[in-house]
Amino acid sequence: MILLVRHAVAVSRKSWPGDDNLRPLTRRGEQQAAGLVELLSPYPADRILSSPAVRCVATVTPLAEARSLKVETAGALREGRGHHALDLVLDAVGDVAVCTHGDVIDVVLAGLRHVGWPIPSRPRCAKGSTWVLNPRGPCVYLPPPA
Repeated sequence: MILLVRHAVAVSRKSWPGDDNLRPLTRRGEQQAAGLVELLSPYPADRILSSPAVRCVATVTPLAEARSLKVETAGALREGRGHHALDLVLDAVGDVAVCTHGDVIDVVLAGLRHVGWPIPSRPRCAKGSTWVLNPRGPCVYLPPPA
């Protein structure tokens, strides 16, 4: 099972003067990140992978802490690396939570649909939301907490 998480609400690109990879979560985004702990509690995850972007790591840090796991960063999950992320998801072993960006999630979901996973043709992908992906069962969209 794959928990595919879109990072929570971050400071806007327009108002952030520095490196985009360093943009933090807003207060609302921090609340969403904290809410993922309860929202995802019914689902297993042996590993937590994230884009190295601060907003992604911060989104899954509360989940990692609640499960006594560390957040592992993966360059394949950076913005604009959707096909690399698709390979990572298809090659994942065990139950994994993966946090990345909206453009990457679009590519991953389209790729999974193409190989036969039950993904809708126009999937939703709000900031802080999660797709519960199971190649042998239903794929479920969970709206963002908070």
